[in-house]
Amino acid sequence: MSVEQLTDEALALPSEARALLADRLVESLDPAEDGYIHQLWATEARRRLDDVRSGRVKTIPGETALAQVRQAMAK
Repeated sequence: MSVEQLTDEALALPSEARALLADRLVESLDPAEDGYIHQLWATEARRRLDDVRSGRVKTIPGETALAQVRQAMAK
């Protein structure tokens, strides 16, 4: 099976199964890359925090966000 075929089949899975698959794939990566991945996430977190603090991004209450996610997943 090619990577493209595997990707197509993975994308056809329900979202919960895709999330589990993504977690398992990330966990399977080389542990030496783990520090690099953490560095990338820390950089992204700082960028997002700066966006919120500067007003470039408007926040919404957690309950509202969860309600929107639940509504989107129900479709």
